[in-house]
Amino acid sequence: MSFLDRDQYRIVTKGISLLKNYPLGNTGRKRRNRIRLRMAFVISIMAMAGYWYYRHHRFHFVYFPSFGISIPVNYHIHGIDISRYQGKINWKQVKAMDIDSVHIWFVFIKATEGISRQDDRFRENWLEAGKAGLIRGAYHYFYSTRDPVLQAKNFESEVRLKPGDLPPVLDIEISNDQPDSIIQNSALAWLKEIRAHYGVNPIIYTNIRFYNRHLGEQFDRYPLWVSHFYLDQLPETGRDWEFWQHSDSGLVNGISTRVDFNVFNGDSAALRKLCVP
Repeated sequence: MSFLDRDQYRIVTKGISLLKNYPLGNTGRKRRNRIRLRMAFVISIMAMAGYWYYRHHRFHFVYFPSFGISIPVNYHIHGIDISRYQGKINWKQVKAMDIDSVHIWFVFIKATEGISRQDDRFRENWLEAGKAGLIRGAYHYFYSTRDPVLQAKNFESEVRLKPGDLPPVLDIEISNDQPDSIIQNSALAWLKEIRAHYGVNPIIYTNIRFYNRHLGEQFDRYPLWVSHFYLDQLPETGRDWEFWQHSDSGLVNGISTRVDFNVFNGDSAALRKLCVP
């Protein structure tokens, strides 16, 4: 049963153990064994189905007045993403905020956009977030109408990654009325260049509709940061996701504006494993 995880295996084996002692009266031995085998199969399928449902729906949102939003509390690693629009940030206050064990672990910071634009607060935010002890990631806002390699070079000229930083992020969420082939090929060119430069697999940021409509399976090998808010339910992407942007209106000490909130789909060890070695 190597296809089961430890909890599933325990559930199934417990059901089989109970069946061994299930009274079947004077039924013949061979028939009893066949009945038990069939029942064991049915119980195993039901147990796995129940466990899958539990794993995918065992979360709920709790409203935190201090954060100004409801947060999916079954995830324990929380983060934010910011750009120059958040203004000057007191990163020490961001790091220090802790409400009922909910605090900020990581931050994605906008670095660049297109071929020639840089976020004018990126360098300050990058430096100060690191000093405060937050896990940092940098993202590039992508246009499929512009040269993808030059866009990657723009990002590379601005972002210096260190061990412990998150991989670079491709923020791709608009089609610019381009066909899927152009969107996909240009995105893949950016990802290839960034992978070669930094030596790590980049992360893709987008929303569910854009991913399913314009990207698809050939991008499944890249970690996914999915935008999905205003709905108190898990994002149904058809693939695994690493980060979930669940709100665009959170409050955090040290930031004067509303801010996007995210969760990481794993524990602290998994988050650090994802980072640059």
